[in-house]
Amino acid sequence: MTEAVTEQETAVEEPEQAPPADPSLHQPKRWLIAAGELVAVVLLVVLAVWCWNRGVVRLEYPFEGREPLVSTRYHGNWLGSAVLAATLAVVLALDAVRQIMLAVRTRPQEAADSDM
Repeated sequence: MTEAVTEQETAVEEPEQAPPADPSLHQPKRWLIAAGELVAVVLLVVLAVWCWNRGVVRLEYPFEGREPLVSTRYHGNWLGSAVLAATLAVVLALDAVRQIMLAVRTRPQEAADSDM
């Protein structure tokens, strides 16, 4: 019996080189993102104040010959919405500060290449 000898070519594929990535952290366009977030923060604070004012209702019951009885009624759905809007405003404000810090630290490409 004859045995057939087969040659197997071992082809090692080289991984494709990824295209050079642009700097993802230091981008000047982050100023626009921060400005948009600050506008959203202002709108959320206004929304939170409006919701809070709708959630607290003061009632007065008049009596003859005495001062009126004043009571306060709290609506939980409005107060919860106010707390949610304020929390979102704080989170967006923190992210806006982060975006501003990354935009300020932007370096020209020549200076970034010379550090290597």
